[in-house]
Amino acid sequence: MDNTGMNDAGMNFEDMELKFETQVVHAGQAPDETTGAITVPIHLATTFVQSAPGQTRGYEYSRTSNPTRASLERSVSALESARHGFAFASGMAAENALLNMMVPGDHVVMGLDAYGGTFRLITRVYGERGIAWSAVDLSNPDSLAAALRPETRQVWLETPTNPTLTVVDIAAVADAAHQVDAIVVVDNTFATPYLQNPLVLGADAVVHSSTKYLGGHSDVVGGFVAVNDDDLAERLAFVQNAAGAVPSPFDCYLLLRGIKTLTVRMDRHCDNAEAVAEFLSAHPAVKRVCYPGIASHLNHQVAARQMRRFGGMVSFVPHGGEVAAVATVSATKIFQLAESLGAVESLIEQPATMTHQSVAESPLEVDPGLIRLSVGIENADDLKADLDQALGQATGQATKNREHHRS
Repeated sequence: MDNTGMNDAGMNFEDMELKFETQVVHAGQAPDETTGAITVPIHLATTFVQSAPGQTRGYEYSRTSNPTRASLERSVSALESARHGFAFASGMAAENALLNMMVPGDHVVMGLDAYGGTFRLITRVYGERGIAWSAVDLSNPDSLAAALRPETRQVWLETPTNPTLTVVDIAAVADAAHQVDAIVVVDNTFATPYLQNPLVLGADAVVHSSTKYLGGHSDVVGGFVAVNDDDLAERLAFVQNAAGAVPSPFDCYLLLRGIKTLTVRMDRHCDNAEAVAEFLSAHPAVKRVCYPGIASHLNHQVAARQMRRFGGMVSFVPHGGEVAAVATVSATKIFQLAESLGAVESLIEQPATMTHQSVAESPLEVDPGLIRLSVGIENADDLKADLDQALGQATGQATKNREHHRS
């Protein structure tokens, strides 16, 4: 869908340069022209009446396009400074639409710590169809340069990465990839468009698991692709319609509702994550903390340059490795042991046995001692106290195990 401009009919924003906080409330979400309803209606119709064969009012069949979905696509496109946007039924469906453009013999480069689902899709689904792939440290320019080939068609990167929170210089990767005419795809799920705009930094496509921060309430699954290039948009529109992996109108409504509070939620997520990261950095039971907002983080300067704040995700490794990690994630009370991320409630997980099982025994294998936190919007002191008691229990259990072993 063409999303040039963010102004909707009935919203007189033409002469105004709107700030992001205003866009999340209004972009793509004009009052209904028929009734004046302040929220976007849920258009459940599967088909739309035509005045004559081929003469429509812009919609003909809901797999192809739907008014509620169109509002969502205008909204996220505006937030990502994109001319075109496409909503999908899941983040993986969004990724698949882009990867579907490659043919046998093409080559794709991804990060050495890519999300497990992305790795599985590239290596198991497309790798078995003749797509070559390389996994390299994209934060190292020399590694990327060595991996690029004449047949490289796409470079996939996350920043910050899942789950180690490595930060990648988007502009530098784009400059290198474009030398071989490869497109750069950035998974912006962790940062959200509030904290980072990859297209502005030189990327060709942005993908989101909109299940996460865009929805923000653990009640909807969705995906999104935003682009500026017209030819790329035409291909995505074809795949979106032909494959049909589109979200329902109700899912689109839930995402639009979530987006309205994105800025206030992200500010609280960032506040809490910064407090938690600082707390963990000083905790005697913690060996290492991964958070881009910490000055000692390897890529802190890059993050400070291309992000507005540092996000709501924190990872850390406790002393005691895997045993301590399992004990810690099993002992929290406010942090719930569950997969996914980006919602109002705080979640905790051990990626190696949960979200990243698919990268076991691969170059992307995750340290089993790593714990990933999705820091929610609860009181920060309560979150720190919860982690403190869980780490204390884990440390106590480890001491008992050692004493039992000696006896």
